[in-house]
Amino acid sequence: MLPWSADFAGRLEEHVVSSELLRGNPLKDPHERPLLVYVPPGYDDEPDRRYPSVYVITGFTGHVGIWRNRMPYRQPFPETADAVFASGQAPPAIVVFVDAWTAHGGSQYVDSPGTGKYHSYICDEVVPWVDAHYRTLDAPEHRAISGKSSGGYGAMITPMLRPDLFGALATHAGDALFEYCYLPEFPKCVRFLRKYDGDITRWWDDFNARVSFTKPEDMELLNVLGMAVCYSARSDGTPELPFDPVTGVLRPDVWDRWLAWDPVRMVPDHAAAMRSQRAIWIDGGTRDEWFLDIGAEAFHRALLDAGVSPDAIHFELFDAGHGGIDYRYPLALAWLCERIAP
Repeated sequence: MLPWSADFAGRLEEHVVSSELLRGNPLKDPHERPLLVYVPPGYDDEPDRRYPSVYVITGFTGHVGIWRNRMPYRQPFPETADAVFASGQAPPAIVVFVDAWTAHGGSQYVDSPGTGKYHSYICDEVVPWVDAHYRTLDAPEHRAISGKSSGGYGAMITPMLRPDLFGALATHAGDALFEYCYLPEFPKCVRFLRKYDGDITRWWDDFNARVSFTKPEDMELLNVLGMAVCYSARSDGTPELPFDPVTGVLRPDVWDRWLAWDPVRMVPDHAAAMRSQRAIWIDGGTRDEWFLDIGAEAFHRALLDAGVSPDAIHFELFDAGHGGIDYRYPLALAWLCERIAP
């Protein structure tokens, strides 16, 4: 395995998509976004053939540049995805790597007055752009979405909201069961905010004025602020924390806004959309630091309770924490492609 690059049997193409929906967004983030599109081996040889597509979204703080990162003795996902198709492990598909980064670390793939219309950007701009520029099979039964962590969260909720576009998903350690993955972080944040007089904007100004992640509070406060700007921003874009930053007492009205976005709680209201999915891959590590293996269990059970066929679901827990589980991605990709192939 070369430590710097590998040859592709298919091809990874780079684009820039100009988004009208993200133009003028509240955080003044770029409205022109990079987009990577992988085409499988043989794409150029059969000009009349159309292909299923899999959209890949990143975790919190992620952007498309992470797909070029190389861990020691591991290949990045575009290369392991290419190997899936080159080896014949799965029918060929187009794989789309989407950027939804924001200045606060991510968008959670929702439309929010705090970040912008990232859900609509993916569904109403990126998907039509890809369908117009590549030979895709333009139907939900041939289109999947996949991600890890916050990307896994986006992969869970996007087909719920747009089953007319997405008919399959894979979630790796996706954010779910919010009282376990988010709530335990709140008292830590209260302690960290003492040095900022309970004002998270003071921490944010400090964070932006120095080298990032050089103070112990940075990750926890970035995460809670990033989630608040997505789940509980006011109409003017101001994020509201779901707890009092001095006493730590929960603010039920704000916390309820977060819980309304919990995939486990969303399933009953979107049961028909979930029953329409051709394939749902759910996995997570049994040592996940945010207890997302428990969230995966709860999401799996909610799907079964909603009448989703067990035959449509692959559910698996494995021995791992939250990080370093990228080796799971090509497994899910191959499984999805088998099920969304024509």
